Amino acid sequence: MKKYFSKIGFLLFILVYVICCFVQAPVTKAVGSMWSLLPPIVAIGLALITKEVYSSLFAGILAGGVICAISAGSGFSGMFNTVVKDGLVANIADESNVGILVFLVVLGIIVVLMNKAGGSRAYGDWAAKHIKTRAGASLSTFMLGVLIFVDDYFNCLTVGSVMRPITDKHNISRAKLAYIIDATAAPVCIIAPISSWAAAVSGTVDGVNGIQLFIRTIPYNLYALLTLAMVIFIALSDFDYGPMKTHEDNAKKGDLFTTRSTVYPQDAKPEHTKGKVVDLIFPVIVLIVMCVLGMLYTGGLFSGESFIDSFANCDACYGLALGSIGALIVIIVYFLIRRVLTFAQCMDAVPAGFKQMVPAILILTFAWTLKTITAQLEAGAFVSDLVQSASAVKILLPAILFVVALALSFATGTSWGTFGILIPIVTEVFKDDLASVSSSGSIPASVIICISACLAGAVCGDHCSPISDTTIMASTGAQCDHVNHVSTQLPYAMTVAGVCVAGYILAGFVENVFVVLGCSMAAMIAVLLVIKKLKRPVAVSLQEGEEKKE
Repeated sequence: MKKYFSKIGFLLFILVYVICCFVQAPVTKAVGSMWSLLPPIVAIGLALITKEVYSSLFAGILAGGVICAISAGSGFSGMFNTVVKDGLVANIADESNVGILVFLVVLGIIVVLMNKAGGSRAYGDWAAKHIKTRAGASLSTFMLGVLIFVDDYFNCLTVGSVMRPITDKHNISRAKLAYIIDATAAPVCIIAPISSWAAAVSGTVDGVNGIQLFIRTIPYNLYALLTLAMVIFIALSDFDYGPMKTHEDNAKKGDLFTTRSTVYPQDAKPEHTKGKVVDLIFPVIVLIVMCVLGMLYTGGLFSGESFIDSFANCDACYGLALGSIGALIVIIVYFLIRRVLTFAQCMDAVPAGFKQMVPAILILTFAWTLKTITAQLEAGAFVSDLVQSASAVKILLPAILFVVALALSFATGTSWGTFGILIPIVTEVFKDDLASVSSSGSIPASVIICISACLAGAVCGDHCSPISDTTIMASTGAQCDHVNHVSTQLPYAMTVAGVCVAGYILAGFVENVFVVLGCSMAAMIAVLLVIKKLKRPVAVSLQEGEEKKE
């Protein structure tokens, strides 16, 4: 019954939204209007209601194709051209996307190799002796996520592959594992000066030192810092709420998935019983080193560029693909020398690894296509106009920018695209203040706060969005049903977001990082303690609930 009302409510919302779209502009002028946000709204809404991510994404793509065709007056042929040629085919052929797909497949192959060699089993046995509690397993996952800060894609898949056997052993749900992975991916990368994200941000503002600007935004990036604090609090207190509590309570009884446990193929059993911990640690270290070197190579480190400039100029997608392929060759040679795997077994891991990554490849391809169509409809320009119209309220501007960045990133699934759109707007609003930077050398605090709000909102939306690359990667790394991951982490992310809004309102009045961050952290802990006190323990398996409905 609840699901039925959800569907009715969603249909009514879409109807009202479409009416508002018609009021603002006809479909023939959909570009840069409210119509531009309709495709992601359809995809995200259907995904959360139906729990079917593939069909929901495709429905959003078709809605975007229809709007583009009507706007351009190109008919059915234009719709198919937008969806297939400009969407699916163009995104699969894009060299950056291909780099990510290559990295995905190679990582899948490496994971299969480690499982076949017995490295994952050996590491699990070692961890069982040293990690005694669920809190220890959660914090170990958190710490590994923090340590792998160079790139969010790499973070998600590596942490998931390494920690999955350990969290499974301590009956931590796959949804909780996916949340911890996701919470230590983009939120860590956006406060790490040496990362692909730092490189992306540093190039968005002209006339100032990009790395210096990025470093100064870190203390004001409330969403990233509060999210990390929340993960530690939840791990230490063994406290959960919302849909996550159902998943965790079921996991304590042995059901790690709660729903649809067969979305991803199960990890292969080790073919070699003499595998050692080094058979997991060495491949992971090789992968990290090679991927970092690959990124630095694309940034020109070996052509004379400095270490910092190499990261600032790197091509993360190409670098990850290059590094992962190099790592795969080294790892195969290592296993052959160790004689834990034969050459034939290593080659059998190639199709097996590809098969493990098929769900992620499908979701990513559809998500990229939806982003392309949303970009064609100029959703960014529409949101930009809204922000500029509100820029007169400079005291509330940090909070406004955070909310707008959250909404835009959630709808489009891209945090990089979001701060790429909004940060230039901020610099335009504060152009008089920035004009003095060249002479004084100091960036005004008001500019830093607003740029931090853009970054924080973009990461928050990226963290929540079902069509975000990082969210998809976190589901893949944890081998968790994607919709389960989104629905369980959404209440957590929104809790932090609510505190962030209050924090940025305070920042508009008090431009002091110690006051803003201290008050926000205290408010975050207070909110969690209130929720913990008011929570009601209800643990019902979603599978049982679905059976009762049937």
